[in-house]
Amino acid sequence: MPARTSERLSLISRHFNEKLPLPQLNTPFSSERNTLPPDDIDVQVYKPSSPSVLLQSSKQTPATMSSQTPHSTLLIPGPIEFDDAVLQSMSHYAESHVGPAFVKVFGETLSLVRKLFQNIDPKAQPFVLSGSGTLGWDLVASNLIERGEDALVIHTGYFGDSFAACLETYGAKATQLKAPIGDRPSLPQIEQALKEKPYKIVTITHVDTSTGVLNDIKGIAEVVRRISPETLVVVDGVCSVGCEEIAFDAWDLDVVLTASQKAIGCPPGLSIVMTSGRAIDRFKSRKTPPSSYYASMANWLPIMQNYENQKASYFATPATQLVHALHTTLKQITARPLSERVAIHAHASDKVKAAVAELGLSQLASKPENQAHGMTAIYLPEGLTPPDVLPGLAKRGVIFAGGLHKEIASRYIRFGHMGVSVTDPARKDIDNAIASLKEVVVEAKKAKGL
Repeated sequence: MPARTSERLSLISRHFNEKLPLPQLNTPFSSERNTLPPDDIDVQVYKPSSPSVLLQSSKQTPATMSSQTPHSTLLIPGPIEFDDAVLQSMSHYAESHVGPAFVKVFGETLSLVRKLFQNIDPKAQPFVLSGSGTLGWDLVASNLIERGEDALVIHTGYFGDSFAACLETYGAKATQLKAPIGDRPSLPQIEQALKEKPYKIVTITHVDTSTGVLNDIKGIAEVVRRISPETLVVVDGVCSVGCEEIAFDAWDLDVVLTASQKAIGCPPGLSIVMTSGRAIDRFKSRKTPPSSYYASMANWLPIMQNYENQKASYFATPATQLVHALHTTLKQITARPLSERVAIHAHASDKVKAAVAELGLSQLASKPENQAHGMTAIYLPEGLTPPDVLPGLAKRGVIFAGGLHKEIASRYIRFGHMGVSVTDPARKDIDNAIASLKEVVVEAKKAKGL
C-alpha cells in the first residue's frame, strides 16, 4: 500500500481510532467505506497525557468509550456526547454536493426531519442549512415578519432576550411577556397579551437553556389559534427537539427551529427548521423582499424542495459531512417510537432531579410542570459559586456548564442529560455524574467551611 502522510488525516478523524472495528454505518456508502483502505495508515491517534485522571471516577471501560479518544464526559446543555457511528459518518470521503449519491442522502435527511417533527403535511417544508441554531432566528426574522410589524416573545430566560434582539435587528417590534426567573408566563397572561393588539408572530423558547424552564407549546398554540388564528406560532426548539414531545402537525405549529448539536446528537454546524404551509404562504405574500441574503427563503425554499425530491440544486454549498452525520443520527432516532425516546429522557430527568433534591439543592425551575427533561439548572448552596465546583467535576471526568442568566449566573450550574448519554443503556454517564456531583458539593462546602 502506498505510504500515506499525516497531512491527509482530517481534523474530524482524529476523534476516533479507525484501526478499531467500525460499526455498520447508516449511509448508502457503508459498503464502500468498509472496502476502501484507510487514509490514516501512518497516523498515531492522539492520547491525552493522563487519561486515568480524566476518567478516575467515571469508571468507563474502553468498550463504553469505543473508538473515541478517552475524554471527560460532556454533560452540558449542548453540544453533547456523540455516538461513534455519527462521528464516523463525518469521516466520509469528499464528494460533490450535487452528485447523485449526496443528493440521495440529503433528500432522505430532509424526509427524516419531517419524521422527527411528526409532520406529514406536504405543504410544510423542512430546511437544513449550514449554520448554528441561531440562524433559525434570522430565517424567521428576515422572512416571516416585516419592518414595523409586531412580535410577541414569550420570555423564560436569556434566549427570549436574544430572539427579541434578533427580531429588532431586522426592524420588527418585539414585545416581551416575561415571568420571574425559573417560571413561565401563564396561558391566561398570554391570552390577555394577544387580545391587546395583533401580532404577526408569537415566539416561544420550548426549553430555555439558561434556566431549564419548559414551556407548554401545545397549550400556547391552542390559545393563539383561538384568539389570533392568523398569528404564526414560532418555537425555538434548540434544547428540546429530540428529548421533548413536539407534534408539529397535531399542535398546528408554524415554525420549529433547532440545531444539530443538542438532543439530536450531531456535531454543531447545522440549523434545522420546520415550516408550515401557512408560514410559507406568509413569506410569499411579503410586501418587501426578505431582509437577509443568506437566510432568504427565496433562495433556500427551491433548494430544499429539489433535494427532497432527489434533484440536485445549488444556492450555497451544504456541509456534506455534517449532513451525513445528521442522516445517521436521524436514522437512529426514528428507528424507534419517538414517544419511547421522550419517556427515556423523562426517566433520566427524574433521576437527576431526585438526586438534586437529595443533596438539599433546588432548581431554577421550581415547579415540576416547568422543568425540562434534557437539562437541569441547579442553584448552588449559599456561599458557593460555579468555580468552586466545576473544576472538581472536571477532575472526575465530568463537564457541567456554569450559569448563563446574567442576573444569577454566579449562583448556579447546568447539567445536560440528553442524547446518547441517556439513551444508550451501556453508558453510565448520568449515574457517574450524579455520584461526582454529590462528592464535589460535599468537598466544596467543607473547603469553604459551610
